Amino acid sequence: MFSTLRHRVIMQKQLTEIDSFGSEINTWQDIATVWASVEPLKGREFFAAQKENAETTVRICVRYRTGISPAMRIKFDDKIYEIIAIIDVEERHIELQLMCQELV
Repeated sequence: MFSTLRHRVIMQKQLTEIDSFGSEINTWQDIATVWASVEPLKGREFFAAQKENAETTVRICVRYRTGISPAMRIKFDDKIYEIIAIIDVEERHIELQLMCQELV
């Protein structure tokens, strides 16, 4: 059922605050630190605007929890991953597979 949950990841959500000048400032707030399995699925290098970029897709498996959305992101080590899709495995509310892409 569960992959080996041996990595600590931080789930973050975006907050919009108003500074003293009335401008909006977007910040990220940690909402949970959980055990997870982080499995790289594919990597791809490409050139965009004459700049080399790397794209990595990973599957992050965690125990089921409510409140996770694609508007959130995952921080693992020094990498940030945006959540592309959330899969409730077999719709049993036991495990979530988060399909993520590394932000470069």
